[in-house]
Amino acid sequence: MSAISLKNLDISYGTTKVVTGATIEVAAGESFALVGESGSGKSTILKAIAGLAPDWTGEITVLGEKRGHSVDHGFATRCQMVFQDPYGSLHPRKTVDAALSEPLQIHGIANRDARVLEMLAAVGLDQRFRFRYPHQLSGGQRQRVAIARALMLEPKVMLLDEPTSALDVSVQAEILNLLKKLRREQGLTYLMVTHNLPVVSFMCDRMAVMNKGRIVEIAPATALHDGSFTDPYTRSLYAASGGNPDRKDTAE
Repeated sequence: MSAISLKNLDISYGTTKVVTGATIEVAAGESFALVGESGSGKSTILKAIAGLAPDWTGEITVLGEKRGHSVDHGFATRCQMVFQDPYGSLHPRKTVDAALSEPLQIHGIANRDARVLEMLAAVGLDQRFRFRYPHQLSGGQRQRVAIARALMLEPKVMLLDEPTSALDVSVQAEILNLLKKLRREQGLTYLMVTHNLPVVSFMCDRMAVMNKGRIVEIAPATALHDGSFTDPYTRSLYAASGGNPDRKDTAE
């Protein structure tokens, strides 16, 4: 079964069409990347899936359920999003405990204390961080909290919008390794937006390349090792990366 299915997806902001005819199938348990230059429509696709860009036509299906245009609280238990900026994604006046407990309160889930401690441990934070505020955390710690919050409702699909680009290089490696570990341990499916081809090589099974709102090629991540791309734009991106995507800052 496909975890994410997009068919002929068009997305607009007002009168401006940002994505045209996007069609992809992401298998359950797969890590799939959307890559391309800034403004190519990558993040807009994630926002449409998450319900943050409601002006779209076509079909969005997540874990067999078609996505509507209205608010769907049940969707949060199936799919969650981790944003690029760990500084902006957490409420500055809420403790880590409050941020992690809130999804459980909204959905009426009990055993909140145990669940909060479990998720903190899963992202590599001990209980000392539970009652701290975002300003008391480093960028990497904030992103770990954001990942923990996304996992509180035990979704099986995660949308990752440049989850490490706002972090220092050494911290990027830690977060990427954490995401890879969580995918393996919890059977997660990832749809990741990134402009960083080495990250795709490290994290993903396949990739869709976007140019000016259209998907121009879908290829296995192994193509980053041998350059076996067919579309001219994709080949130019590969060449611009130095044609050496094996260089990466990450290690298991």
